Amino acid sequence: MNGQPASQSDYGAAALDLNVTKDLCAFMAAATFESMPEAAIHAGRRGVLDWIGCALAGSRHPTISKLLCVLEAVGSAPRATVLGRDMRLGLLEAPIANGQMGHVLDFDDTHMGGVVLHASSPVLAALFALSERKPVTGKDFLLAYAAGFEAGVRAGQGAPAHHAGGWHLTGTLGSIAAGAAAGKLLGLDSRQLVHALGIAATQAAGMQQNRGTMCKSFHAGKAASSGLLAALLAQSGFDSSDEILEGKRGFCRIYSSVAKTDLILDQLGRRWEIARNGHKPYACGVVLHPTIDAMVALRAKVSAPDQVSAIELRVNPLAVSITGVADPGTGLKSKFSLTHTAAVAFLDRAAGIAQYTDERARAPEIVALREIVNVRTDESLGRDQAWACVVLRTGERYEYQVTHASGTVDNPMSDAALEGKFLANAVPLIGHERASRIRDSVWRLDQIDDVGSLLVQCA
Repeated sequence: MNGQPASQSDYGAAALDLNVTKDLCAFMAAATFESMPEAAIHAGRRGVLDWIGCALAGSRHPTISKLLCVLEAVGSAPRATVLGRDMRLGLLEAPIANGQMGHVLDFDDTHMGGVVLHASSPVLAALFALSERKPVTGKDFLLAYAAGFEAGVRAGQGAPAHHAGGWHLTGTLGSIAAGAAAGKLLGLDSRQLVHALGIAATQAAGMQQNRGTMCKSFHAGKAASSGLLAALLAQSGFDSSDEILEGKRGFCRIYSSVAKTDLILDQLGRRWEIARNGHKPYACGVVLHPTIDAMVALRAKVSAPDQVSAIELRVNPLAVSITGVADPGTGLKSKFSLTHTAAVAFLDRAAGIAQYTDERARAPEIVALREIVNVRTDESLGRDQAWACVVLRTGERYEYQVTHASGTVDNPMSDAALEGKFLANAVPLIGHERASRIRDSVWRLDQIDDVGSLLVQCA
């Protein structure tokens, strides 16, 4: 046979010696609470408060009841708290439940710094389970939480076409984020963290095809469990590739058609990704939020909604690719429908949990209005921008442009607004007194000696 002999560099597993994964993990292993800027610490408190509220609100969703029925039947010894349910599951099963309930309403935080990632559901579900194995201080918890953002977000930045390939980033990047966070909380050294990332990344999964179904939020729970398992295995000496992110067959090259691994270490230690996190004022896909802002603003100008003859929208193309469901038949699907969202936000002047139920998705007045919503994409608009116009039967037109959607980094929810959202989510489940105690504990989380005491209040 003719041909040239293959060199070592031709093999898929050949080392590239870029040290990207190693350098990222060395940074995370060396990081201390004192090395974190106050902005990152405060963002951590905000994230914990917001996520607990979302998980409590989601804890009674029918999806969670189906999941818990199976997990209870097949699970291991009950060792970890299930939020809002007064029950315990195994160390690997509780993160599945808590991670899914945190994401099931699509009300949880969203990082949009080059990725669209709900980091808190997988990360916090893993960390809370670990916090019941032995006492964990609030400072260590917040540091591990921030480490999860560094790993998950930066891995996504190194794989810029990852989302375009059809992957659901909360399932894939979420597994990496949870692995890093759990590893940091376990006190893994740099080499063990490398292996934790490798074990987590090789479990990374989640397909966008399942958007609008029970599987979408399941991705967050599985990522939490996979990441926790990865960290525990690495602690016990289980190994992986040292180049899981940048390798020739590593995450950034096989999960994305374009790899930019240099971005993974860009401004590492100077830019903390958790400080660039966003929080949702609305219970639906984040790319819908600028449309909601616009429709609520336009409704204030229209006294008789039955006189509307057309609604015109211009949005970023990503909004259509993520939320292009034209005729949603369920509440979960309606969370990814531009036409439903425009209609319900206009009529209800809101886009909370009540606007994305099965009943509201099928309401005749909503169905009728969404049929006259016309959507066009506009590449000049950012992901947090939208333009909307309401046309009346008289020919009058009312227009509104959103420059930065509510809850984004450039238009963030205030601490007071975030606290209000938490109480609205938590009080119906656990009452005002317990919710207030949780709120107060989270705002002083870095002063708590045992995070387990916070979990007791969330059960």
